[in-house]
Amino acid sequence: MNVSEPSAPTAASVEETRTAWPPVSVIMPVLNEERHLAFAVNGVLAQGYPGELELILAIGPSTDRTQEVADELSAADPRVRSVPNPTGRTPAALNAALAEVRHDIVVRVDGHGELVPGYIQTAVRLLEKTGAANVGGVMRAEGVTVFEQAVARAMTSKLGVGNAPNHTGGESGPSDTVYLGVFRRDVLDELGGYDEHFTRAQDWELNHRIRESGRLIWFDPSLSVTYRPRPNLKALAKQYKEYGRWRRVVMRTHAGTANLRYLAPPGALLAVAAGTVVGLAGVTGGPGIAALGFVIPVGYFGALTAGALYESRGLPAGVRARLPLVLATMHGSWGYGFLTSPARLAKATGKSSKTPKK
Repeated sequence: MNVSEPSAPTAASVEETRTAWPPVSVIMPVLNEERHLAFAVNGVLAQGYPGELELILAIGPSTDRTQEVADELSAADPRVRSVPNPTGRTPAALNAALAEVRHDIVVRVDGHGELVPGYIQTAVRLLEKTGAANVGGVMRAEGVTVFEQAVARAMTSKLGVGNAPNHTGGESGPSDTVYLGVFRRDVLDELGGYDEHFTRAQDWELNHRIRESGRLIWFDPSLSVTYRPRPNLKALAKQYKEYGRWRRVVMRTHAGTANLRYLAPPGALLAVAAGTVVGLAGVTGGPGIAALGFVIPVGYFGALTAGALYESRGLPAGVRARLPLVLATMHGSWGYGFLTSPARLAKATGKSSKTPKK
C-alpha cells in the first residue's frame, strides 16, 4: 500500500492524489432503513476520500421503501450499487456484499450510521502504519428523542456496557474488537468472511478469528461512527436479549472468550431474582428473612439509580429520569438472553460461509 499525504486540491494534482491512495470498497447491510439510508449513503460519499471508492448495499426484504430509496441512490451516483440479501440477516448481507467488492480494502458501515469526517482516509493510513488486519474505533451513540438520548448515554457509559473501548473510548492500540471495522480483503477471503450462523455478535466473532490467526486488530478513538439507538423500551429489551443470547454462543464456540464484563449481567440478574424470592418468602416467614432477601434487589436498584444520576449529570431531566430504567433493561435483558441461550445454537458454529473469491 503506497499512501502519502494528499496534495492541495488543484486541477494539476487531482489525478496524482487519486492514484496515490488505494481504492476502497464500502459494504453496507440494509434492512428497513428508509428513514436513514440516504443519510448514511451520502455520509460515505461525502467523505472526500482521495482514492477510488465504491459502495455496495446489500438489501434485505424490507417492509418499507428501502429498496426504492436504494435504487434512487444507485441511479444518482455510479459509485453506488446494490445486491440482494434474501435472508435479511446481517452476516449474510455482509458476505453478499463482500462477494461483489472490487478492491483490496473493505470498509464496513451500517445503514443507519454516520462516519466522522475523514474516517476512511484515517483508517487507510492506520492500516499501513500499524500493519493491522482490521482497524476501527468507537460507536458514538446519539439519540433524537428523550428516550433515545437516555439509551445513548447508557451505551456510552461503563455503567451500561462495562469497560468496552469501542463504546466508551480509550487509548489507541491493539484491541480484542472494534466497532464495524476497515479490513484487508485478503484476510477476509482467507478466513471465509463472516460466520453466517451468528445472527448477532458476528463482528466480535470475526475479530476473534482474526486474532487467532495471529493478526492485529487496532483501535483508534478518532474513528467514530454515529449510531442511532432503539426508539422504545420493547425494542431495546429485544436487542439486548439477542446480544446476551449470541454472546453465549460465541463463548461456547470459542473456548477462553468468557470474561467478567460478559458474566456480570447474568450474575446480577440471578442475584436479584434469588434475593427477591427469598424476600417474598420471608414476608410470611419472618421480617428478618424478608429484609435479608430484599437487600440484594434494593441494593442493586439503589446503586443503579445513584450511578445513573451521576452519569447523567448535566443532561435534561427527562433523560435523567429514564436512564435507571434503561440501564436495568439493558442489564436484565442481556442477562436473561445469556442465561436462556439454547445449547443447540452452538451446534453449527465454527464454520464460516466462504466469501466467493474473484
